[in-house]
Amino acid sequence: MRIGSVSHSLLMLIAGGTAFLILAAGPAQAVPCGQSDLVEFEKMTWVEVKCAIAAGKTTALLYTGGVEQRGPQNANGGHNFIAHATVEAIARELGNAIFLPVLPYTPNDAEPIPGTIGITNELLAAMLERITEQAFLNGFRNVILMGDHAGGQPEVYEEVANKLNARYGALRVFYCDQVYRPANDAFDQYLAQHGYPPGLHGYIFDTSEMMYLDKDNTWVRRDLVPSAVGDPVVDGKVQIGPQSPYNGIQGDARRSTAELGKRAIDMKVDYAVRQIRSLLPTK
Repeated sequence: MRIGSVSHSLLMLIAGGTAFLILAAGPAQAVPCGQSDLVEFEKMTWVEVKCAIAAGKTTALLYTGGVEQRGPQNANGGHNFIAHATVEAIARELGNAIFLPVLPYTPNDAEPIPGTIGITNELLAAMLERITEQAFLNGFRNVILMGDHAGGQPEVYEEVANKLNARYGALRVFYCDQVYRPANDAFDQYLAQHGYPPGLHGYIFDTSEMMYLDKDNTWVRRDLVPSAVGDPVVDGKVQIGPQSPYNGIQGDARRSTAELGKRAIDMKVDYAVRQIRSLLPTK
């Protein structure tokens, strides 16, 4: 997927520092900038976005989610639900960022259990590239790529960041990997240290995050959590035997709590913020 030639030429001018004044000199100057604490691009007006960028919010956060079965107790869109809350918290903690709409599909394949809808690595790469370039055309100087689902990580995200950095120079793309694998591993270590059973999918980690965020009781079937046990996980591998419940759970989610979910989300935000701050260029 290639950006149009006119947009591409403008992007090259922006990257060279000669077109930023074109964007800044638009008609928004005639519209006063009001006070706003919004950090969600799709809920902001164009005036609010322009004012926020002029005030220093020049970093766009592009977070991907995913749609997949997550056990009988969790809604299929849990990755998107978690991604939206996590990226908003990251944006607010950073103070210089706005988050773009969460990309709801990531690499995956439909399964015999309904609930999973995935795309290919190639489609993800094309989407990340296109959205990043569009963010630059809106006036952002940095774009951070992150994801809540394993599909495409780290290869696709790294490849897109490297490709666009080579193309545009001064406009920077960074892949924040700490919010996914390192933060997840740290939480799993916490669970192990406190005597919780291990898992890989639809287990305590996933379910607790959703229980913490699900204030309206629409994403988690709480009446099913006490029976949410699937195939056991031993030494990091799922053990599927003849008596497998085949219910989408790898591990045991029965001890999930909102308190554990808050800890998991806080870990993700902390890991991401520290990495992003270390990546962003300083003035």
